[in-house]
Amino acid sequence: MKAQNGMTLLEVMVALVVFALAGIALMQTMVQQASGIGRMEEKVLAGWLADNHLVQLHLEKVWPEKKWSEKTVNFAGTEWYLRWRGLDSEIPQQRALDIEVRRSKEDESAVVSLRSFMVRE
Repeated sequence: MKAQNGMTLLEVMVALVVFALAGIALMQTMVQQASGIGRMEEKVLAGWLADNHLVQLHLEKVWPEKKWSEKTVNFAGTEWYLRWRGLDSEIPQQRALDIEVRRSKEDESAVVSLRSFMVRE
């Protein structure tokens, strides 16, 4: 009997299945990476927006009210919903300031939440 050269059909099919599974795993990883980058960009932009609003309130020396105040801002080509409120602290001349940034008013949770303290002068 003559020795065979090459691969059998079964070996070729097994190799194709292995490469197909590796390709699917690679595609899933790439989709997860792309999704993570979008979420990271959203958090960075929302953080900048919260920081900017905090600085603006400090510069204007606005004493934060205890009820939620809100506004919609266009930042980096996207509409953002901001809300903020003051909370009493143990020191009468100091008030905590909470700022939340959301993609829309209807969103359940904030993209970024920030807390700072303001002192009445």
